[in-house]
Amino acid sequence: MEEREKNAVAKPATRSIFFRHWWVIPLVVCVLAVGTYAVLVNTGKTQLRNAAKERKALPPAIPVVAVQAKKTDFNVYITGLGSVTPLNTVTVRTRVDGQLMEVLYREGQIVSRGDLLARIDPRPFEVQLTQAEGQMARDAAQLQNARIDLERFRTLWAQDSVAKQQLDTQEALVRQLEGTIKNDQGQIDSAKLNLVYCDITAPISGRVGLRLVDPGNIVHATDTNGLVVITQLQPMTVIFPIPEDSLAQVLAGLKSGQHQPVEAYDREMRQRLAMGTLLTIDNQIDPTTGTVRLRAVFPNEKNELFPSQFVNARLLVDTRRGVIVIPAPAIQRGPQGTFVYVVRPDRTTTVRPVTVGEIQEGEASIKTGLSPGELVVVDGAERLREGVRVELKAPGGGPPPKAY
Repeated sequence: MEEREKNAVAKPATRSIFFRHWWVIPLVVCVLAVGTYAVLVNTGKTQLRNAAKERKALPPAIPVVAVQAKKTDFNVYITGLGSVTPLNTVTVRTRVDGQLMEVLYREGQIVSRGDLLARIDPRPFEVQLTQAEGQMARDAAQLQNARIDLERFRTLWAQDSVAKQQLDTQEALVRQLEGTIKNDQGQIDSAKLNLVYCDITAPISGRVGLRLVDPGNIVHATDTNGLVVITQLQPMTVIFPIPEDSLAQVLAGLKSGQHQPVEAYDREMRQRLAMGTLLTIDNQIDPTTGTVRLRAVFPNEKNELFPSQFVNARLLVDTRRGVIVIPAPAIQRGPQGTFVYVVRPDRTTTVRPVTVGEIQEGEASIKTGLSPGELVVVDGAERLREGVRVELKAPGGGPPPKAY
């Protein structure tokens, strides 16, 4: 009984103490929450500071332009600065002396072979023809009379009525007059030919140049300037030199009978003017320059090439099948030889030694050292070294290229 009474007295006392100190529990919870928050904040700040330190420790990525190496066919060319040279250029001159009566062409006109260009006064030659024909008529009459007399002398000599000397003299006279007739015929033909020469015609087809002599002037066959110059435009040729070291490749193509294509470009190698083929090669090497001259022929149907024009002639000598090709600016040179900067998947660079073949038109063929699809740096390589991080950029500032 006494224990029950004690317990009954203790329980109300315990409840009263609990209800008097209930506020302690929320206070403890708040303290724990604030402490936990402070720990978390300090931890986050520490992590941010560490990350900032790491970013400061790492150098910034270098912006570069990179492209992928590709496997393709690679054309090998030989280029030389050449001059456009017509196949035929003719200075038209008169063959007879006389007054130039008419000029029947326009400057710069395209003429065909046989077209009438000018006329010389034909009257002096018509007079010469008349004189030659008259002379021949007189000599022909004398020859006829001499032949009749010869027949008479032969009859008389057969009758032993004249001396043999008279017969021989008459035979000689007949032969002499026959020679005179031939000479007269030559004079007639010469006069007729001069009349033909009074009409000056185009010896070739082509473009007529500027007029050198005006109508009314007296012209001579010995004049050095002539009347006009005609230049053939179709086809047109280009003569250009190549180094003597490249001669073997060109000769191999000529011996095989292949039509080696030649392209004509402007001086800046930006615009292609015409397409043609190699025609022939010179028979000797110029010892002063170590070059040999080639001649290429072009149809020139649209008059793309003009006489004496300077062009860059590019001769295709070989086509390499399935080679690795990269832009030429990617090739770097150092004490150890040629190399490129290859961008690895983690956007870091590595130095890769390569063996370079031919370089044509801003592209380089790679014999060894690269595989198709590998990224090589073409711009910004001056700041690179082994293991440097890079940021890929396009040439125009856009997204990086996926393939070359």
